[in-house]
Amino acid sequence: MAKSTQPKTNFFKRTFRLIWKVFIWFNIISIGFVLLYKFVPVPFTPLMAIRAIEQKMEGKEMTCSHDWVSIDKISPNLQKAVIASEDGKFLEHNGFDFESMQKAFEKNQKGKKIRGGSTISQQTAKNVFLWPGRSYIRKGFEAYFTLLIEVFWSKKRIMEVYLNSIEMGKGVYGAEAASQHWYHKSAQNLSRNEAAGLAVILPNPRKYNPVNPGPYIRKRKATITKYIGYTKLDY
Repeated sequence: MAKSTQPKTNFFKRTFRLIWKVFIWFNIISIGFVLLYKFVPVPFTPLMAIRAIEQKMEGKEMTCSHDWVSIDKISPNLQKAVIASEDGKFLEHNGFDFESMQKAFEKNQKGKKIRGGSTISQQTAKNVFLWPGRSYIRKGFEAYFTLLIEVFWSKKRIMEVYLNSIEMGKGVYGAEAASQHWYHKSAQNLSRNEAAGLAVILPNPRKYNPVNPGPYIRKRKATITKYIGYTKLDY
């Protein structure tokens, strides 16, 4: 007598329904947060929590300096500096710079220093919604959230969130906190040289120092300072 396939069929149906429900709810919740952050300041990011836990585990005092300000209170010099440093085609692409990604892949394949081709939009998606890492799963989520913010947010809003959430020192997040920490002034009053200093440390903000830079950082800082004069903001 043949065994009944009914239990197995029911199992697959239940599993499929569960996966479908998770998929639907994930999309509803993620889109909901993207729409919320289109209008509301981002209070904290996963990276802030991760850094705080790391500090606690190392027996250090947990510090987190983060002061949200509107983009109108962030110097255009800094906005131009991060475009020049991180994503020259920010105002042109739809979230991804495939040419830069290809160049980064080729350099990494040749065994050169690992670098990424992430745009400001991708970095914003990662900073606000995800965790640090290089896994394919995380990159997949990053692409998903990048598409969402490009659809629902303006370029100006992406820049505003980016400059308010990016790590710019040990326990320092966002343009205003970084400006006060490094230069003891408001982000609104950053000079070209100071803005370039903040932009140039972004690849490794816990290692590099914009005030007393080494030769490599000093050279890049000078280059970015020059580019600021040629970069236009057209949100």
